[in-house]
Amino acid sequence: MAINDNQNTRFIYVRSTKEKIPCTEQQFQDFYRMAGAVRKKEQYHHRCKCPKQFFWACDGDCENCEHHLGYGTLSLDAPNTDDDSTLLDTELTETVSMEEVYADRALLEQLFQRLQELDPDADRIIKLWSENDKISDRSIAEALGRKQRTFADQMKRIRTELRKVRGY
Repeated sequence: MAINDNQNTRFIYVRSTKEKIPCTEQQFQDFYRMAGAVRKKEQYHHRCKCPKQFFWACDGDCENCEHHLGYGTLSLDAPNTDDDSTLLDTELTETVSMEEVYADRALLEQLFQRLQELDPDADRIIKLWSENDKISDRSIAEALGRKQRTFADQMKRIRTELRKVRGY
């Protein structure tokens, strides 16, 4: 009879005191449901890096846990993964400088100005391009009331001229 009683007894592990406390099945379920909810919330917010093999030891006491990364804002040198890499170890992507944005904008204005010099319907072509950047030359020719082959030849000549403006 003592063997069956021992198998039915549940324990709650308290990490801070490193002891097992006997409890009822209902107490066991309630405690680990609460601890699991706390752990999942902390993991969702990237404040807990507890490895899966130690989930059984989680008691929901995050302030005293060695796997907890802290509340609020993390330090850049705090480990954020299992391999202890930090935010300082990550490489930043290159950003576009404002000078490049202004240069691109000026080039675009130059290209539009040259297009207006080469084609009298340039404003309509630019409007069609701005509404749909994947519009075909055939669709533009139909909108302008031109023959498709004639318009394609004109666009080939215009694109050659615009490449000269770009420096290709």
